[in-house]
Amino acid sequence: QVQLVESGGGLVQAGGSLRLSCAASGTIFSINAMAWYRQAPGKQRELVAIITSGGSTNYADSVKGRFTISRDNAKNTMYLQMNSLKPEDTAVYYCNANIVPFTTRSEYRYWGQGTQVTVSS
Repeated sequence: QVQLVESGGGLVQAGGSLRLSCAASGTIFSINAMAWYRQAPGKQRELVAIITSGGSTNYADSVKGRFTISRDNAKNTMYLQMNSLKPEDTAVYYCNANIVPFTTRSEYRYWGQGTQVTVSS
């Protein structure tokens, strides 16, 4: 069974940094695009950053220049380095990945359980 597990969230002051990790486990044949989403209280879930299997990236305008998405394909792990954090970055951050399990050889979209990021002013 394929799972995504996030880690690295927490409480940080404005201007600080955090690094989130998302590890995929299970019998995985391949992982295609991976992404970070976030959802603040009372708001819709929004895309923060996305990275393809080849390493191409794209970011929401609100985080460009402050956040960096990366992945280690050998470890089936994705990262989000968040610098110059602002109170408006406070949200639950979710990792998302398009994964092909060995058992089915079909692509499915998986979500992690979420990790809380709180930025105090």
